[in-house]
Amino acid sequence: MISKGLKRVLMLVVGWGFIVLGILGLFLPILQGILFLLIGLIILSTEYVWAHHLLGRVLARFPRLRGLADSAKTKAEKWMGGGGAI
Repeated sequence: MISKGLKRVLMLVVGWGFIVLGILGLFLPILQGILFLLIGLIILSTEYVWAHHLLGRVLARFPRLRGLADSAKTKAEKWMGGGGAI
């Protein structure tokens, strides 16, 4: 099993990785930038309060992103092993 500290570090690295991919995806047509940003924010929102607040503000400002956010949350939970911590 993975220790708690190692799992936290991996989640942070993966979350920030998705943020970087999301930013690149905003400029490259082959990547879905918004989806990667949402996945990154969802992962980071488990560790950072600012990410949780930003995710809430983005979804409040753009309600049509709710479906995309739900899809991103499902993918993030699947990647993290199905734990309902998000």
